[in-house]
Amino acid sequence: MNLAEAVAERIEQLLSERKITQYKLSQLSGVPQATISDLRLKKHGSVNLRVVYEIADGLGLGLDEFFASPLFKRENIE
Repeated sequence: MNLAEAVAERIEQLLSERKITQYKLSQLSGVPQATISDLRLKKHGSVNLRVVYEIADGLGLGLDEFFASPLFKRENIE
């Protein structure tokens, strides 16, 4: 899995855990809904760290908490 895929999967996990929609995440984070959609659909091969920060912050997480997932272990990222 590449980093963009791992970020997309982590966003899916957090939406599911918190039982919120992409729209609600957009409201909480200030990240446009279209940007969140692009991340979830893996439309780009790269991920902007600032966007990840804003999403994490909107969920009340630090970047360390966002990335504290087995998805981001070295052996899981190509």
